[in-house]
Amino acid sequence: MPGFPRLRDAYDVLILGGGHAGLAAALKTGLLGYTALLVDRGPKYGRSYYAPKMDNIPGFPEGISGHKLLDLQIAALKQVESAVTYVAPGLATKIVRLPSGEYELEFEWLKRAHTARGRAAVLAVGVVDRMPVVDGKIDPIFPWANFGIVDFCILCDGHTLPGRSVGVLGNDAYAVRTALDLLHFRPKSVELLTLGRPLLEGSPDAEREELTRRMTEMGISRVDAPVVGFDQIREKRFGVRFADGTSRIYDKGFSGLGWYDQHHALPQSLGCRIDEEGYVVTDEDCRAIADSDGRPIPGLYCVGDLRNGWNQIPEAWATAERAIIHAYAYYL
Repeated sequence: MPGFPRLRDAYDVLILGGGHAGLAAALKTGLLGYTALLVDRGPKYGRSYYAPKMDNIPGFPEGISGHKLLDLQIAALKQVESAVTYVAPGLATKIVRLPSGEYELEFEWLKRAHTARGRAAVLAVGVVDRMPVVDGKIDPIFPWANFGIVDFCILCDGHTLPGRSVGVLGNDAYAVRTALDLLHFRPKSVELLTLGRPLLEGSPDAEREELTRRMTEMGISRVDAPVVGFDQIREKRFGVRFADGTSRIYDKGFSGLGWYDQHHALPQSLGCRIDEEGYVVTDEDCRAIADSDGRPIPGLYCVGDLRNGWNQIPEAWATAERAIIHAYAYYL
């Protein structure tokens, strides 16, 4: 079909996920003169797709949106389009390691099921942020997130907080530690919004006592009432309405809710080890570690936010680079 890539039965590398890490892995594979199949569910499923501005991307001193950066990476694949088959939107449904050592991928594309083999495989399916549920829906927070009024990454956006009031969403130990960490960036104030859930729910007694004490010492207040809505978007502020009839207005909101989905199904089906925080364990070359014996699984790599390590775009690029270079040296 004109305009659609022609699928092959076999590739040198199978890449699952078309975010920054997966796109970088595909480009590197093509530049090294090997073939790759990249199955991308679609840019809108990437964590950075809705980021209005990112300041930590080298080469863009004025910042760049996540959407634009993904577009640029996809455009870069054109220089290796003879080697890289880019399938989007496509959904990887199953991957197995064959007795031969190759990997076999099953995926859906254009309403049909397809199969392809590869000598190496790269898992780059990322993770999904948890959103606050308001009236049974997660949609209410989206406009504030899309305008960069509510942020999700301290290392990406903490530098925007000096002198500003911040409302942190969440009630567990991760949320409390997020609120405490934000103080490093000298905000005017930090307040924890527990969304109607008990503070430090599920934490051991010693942890609950320590974190509660630190919150008090550092002047972090909290609101325990459930959230029923948001407003003030025209004013570019984070207005929050509570079930008890009160409201708060913050200069910025920050998520301390962690992950909704860390996409464990595919790596676990391949025998990957998952750490206590829910990430796939890898070595320094991004080789996935087997849960059974603690050794690298031959030809299998995990890159980007899915693997243990920092969740940053430059880090995603670095992990993709390391994985493909290792595959080049040992499997291709």
